[in-house]
Amino acid sequence: MSARTEILDRLRSALHDAPAAPDIPRHYRHESGLPGDERIELLRDRLLDYKAGVCVVDEPDVPARVAELLGKGTTYVVPPGLEEAWTALAPGRITDSAEEPLSVAELDAADAVVTGCAAAVAETGTIILDGSPDQGRRAISLIPDHHICLVRAGDIAGVLPEALRGLDGTHPLTWISGPSATSDIELERVEGVHGPRTLDVVIIRV
Repeated sequence: MSARTEILDRLRSALHDAPAAPDIPRHYRHESGLPGDERIELLRDRLLDYKAGVCVVDEPDVPARVAELLGKGTTYVVPPGLEEAWTALAPGRITDSAEEPLSVAELDAADAVVTGCAAAVAETGTIILDGSPDQGRRAISLIPDHHICLVRAGDIAGVLPEALRGLDGTHPLTWISGPSATSDIELERVEGVHGPRTLDVVIIRV
């Protein structure tokens, strides 16, 4: 018997005669009621407030915009499931996968990473990655210093409960809500302490 099984068995044994949990009143908003264009604009506003770069493009314009954002960088990392067409105009694509993961040194040497996302929350300006094939391992979105995140307009929720309904809680979730930051001994705020210092979000109208 593994330690995990033993712990779970002990918990089940301790809870076998526990009373049923009562329903918890949840009176907060479950829906924003915002139409698509207003969700896009609200997310854009929140991301700009977090000092992220934001643009809204039609799907055929994604390759040119991604190439422009990558600029003069020589290499960038993508997860295995990211659509090749979206980076077709940018040379230097390197694929990272769970089967053939790049080393930390290789990820650190890359100029950027390009991923999709599982969901975005307009009201909080939150981007959520869940490790799906177009998002890849958590490490690739944390180590390179520039993250270009492609967000389909249909994946933008108005408020958090709307986004949660579409997520699989068994996946490893990475939530991005503004830059990581800390304060030094003189209380000077320093941003970009953990993860990329530059975040560009491309919102795709499909």
